[in-house]
Amino acid sequence: MPDEWGVEGSYEDADGATRRVPDRTVARLRDIIGRPREDGPLMVQAGCPAPTGPGEIVLEDGTPISVDATAESAPTDLPLGYHAFVDPEGRSRQLIVTPPRCHLPAGWRAWGWAAQVYATRSARSWGMGDLADLAGVAAWSRARGGGFVLVNPLGAVAPAGPQQPSPYFPASRRFRNPLYLRVEDVPGAELVPEVVEGAAAAGRSLNQYREIDRDAVWRIKLEALEAIWRTAGAGAAFDRWYDEQPVSLRRFATWAVLTERHGPRWRDWPIVLHDPHASAVAAAAAAAGDRVRFHAWLQWLVARQLGAVARDLPVVQDLPIGFDPDGFDAWEWQDLLALDVSVGAPPDEFNRQGQYWGLPPFVPWKLRAAGYQPFVETIRASMVAGGGLRVDHVMGLFRLWWIAAGESPADGAYVRYPAEDLLALMALESQRSGAVVVGEDLGTVEEGVRPMLAERDILSYRLLWFEEDDPSTWPPTSMAAVTTHDLPTVAGLWDGSDLQTQRRLGLNPNERSTAAIQARLAATGPLAPEATGAEAVVAAYQLLARAPSVMLTATLEDAAVEAERPNIPGADDLRPNWSLALPVTLEELRAGPTAARIGDILTEATRGPADAASHSTVTH
Repeated sequence: MPDEWGVEGSYEDADGATRRVPDRTVARLRDIIGRPREDGPLMVQAGCPAPTGPGEIVLEDGTPISVDATAESAPTDLPLGYHAFVDPEGRSRQLIVTPPRCHLPAGWRAWGWAAQVYATRSARSWGMGDLADLAGVAAWSRARGGGFVLVNPLGAVAPAGPQQPSPYFPASRRFRNPLYLRVEDVPGAELVPEVVEGAAAAGRSLNQYREIDRDAVWRIKLEALEAIWRTAGAGAAFDRWYDEQPVSLRRFATWAVLTERHGPRWRDWPIVLHDPHASAVAAAAAAAGDRVRFHAWLQWLVARQLGAVARDLPVVQDLPIGFDPDGFDAWEWQDLLALDVSVGAPPDEFNRQGQYWGLPPFVPWKLRAAGYQPFVETIRASMVAGGGLRVDHVMGLFRLWWIAAGESPADGAYVRYPAEDLLALMALESQRSGAVVVGEDLGTVEEGVRPMLAERDILSYRLLWFEEDDPSTWPPTSMAAVTTHDLPTVAGLWDGSDLQTQRRLGLNPNERSTAAIQARLAATGPLAPEATGAEAVVAAYQLLARAPSVMLTATLEDAAVEAERPNIPGADDLRPNWSLALPVTLEELRAGPTAARIGDILTEATRGPADAASHSTVTH
């Protein structure tokens, strides 16, 4: 059980044994967390009585509702949203009314490609896949019967310094990386044709290399974007958008300018710039007003191009579990974070040393005292295009494994979070945006988590590689897939090359588990030992098609019969994680027989109505 600080004094390990957390670990984490306060918003589910007065409820739109001290007068028909309760002394407390469930379209069932956008290059790409390439995937998918596209996190990184390759280590989860822009589609690009044409030639010359050089791509794109900005300016449409944006956009653009001047790590900046609210920061923003607007303009461009994709086909975005401690989100929210802590995972059967992710956690009581605003802003930004949201390591809404600085992952402890409130806020933002929510509930999932997610219509995530039961037994309220970016592709598993790579890198792979997966796959069809990678891919997706899941996904790596996966955990310094382009262009992929076969299989599987309970209508 957690203590007053939310620290759990024991936990059940991967072998089912109860492990006691050392007293010194508990004491150190308590000291980092500080004495919890009970400040926070009033959370009310729609249809339930709001807090009684005396006082006044001020709705989100400014409408006042007077209430007295009697329970009978407590309103039960308040609209969903972020309101306020004001007592007779004028003290205000946020009152949030939430729906019981997330958005889940009635009778909806669909399949879609899971795309690592950077890896999905076309003949027109500048060294890496971009949002126009994603639009090509969406159009192709829709023509083949697909209903959505699932993308890797597109979060912003520091514009100065090396471009962070991992999509799961962003500087911000609320803003996006302009590296994904298709420069030719930027308004005003036609005014500097010689610059854009020269940059395009330089960018496309990078397509000859399988390994993506993000730094080179960014240098080429940035020079072209700066030329467009100098020549064409932003325009009235940007000006209107900019004026409507919250202060966080200006603060983000200011941070981007400061990284260009002082480096990507805010904790290495001059001390007067450490506080985002400091007068020195305001002075720096004022002095660099045009450059601040330039970085805001880049965000507008990304929003436009991503929005164009989403208008053609729903886009399911991916929400990382955290962010870079030296990035923008950490700079702005530093007072709410435990910056001398990293989240991770305790030792398990796949990693006996445990995992250290380098991501700072929010202090639970401070997050609540802030009205959960960082959480709301983050999921709202991730749902802005509608479609859906895949929440990485969704168990982090319930508890996170905290590792204090200088300690090993084995010397951490779980810290509990206000899951009921976070799930309620997720439901509110989901209903407002029309976004389906998927919780990545893989690995060690404590008892009670999956039922709570199901009650909120947050879809479970089921993988063929992890599940021993026939896919026909999987829950309908789930997203089903064969594999993920962190696991072997079908071709890599089938021919043994993924296992060979892990051995070569000295990663001590789980060979028994891999052999068991190969045996299950071989029994499908059945597959002969000499079957090709393409035949194994088709067999895997025929097996996946048995799942009644409302969402089925297929990776573009499998469509390309690619043996190398996007990421091998623990091998960042040993191979080009997150930096391998697909071995074929998007044009070649669309013309390939395996991609077409996967599309046919999954279109046929999702053609009938879903057997899932749902509570709303389709929105797109």
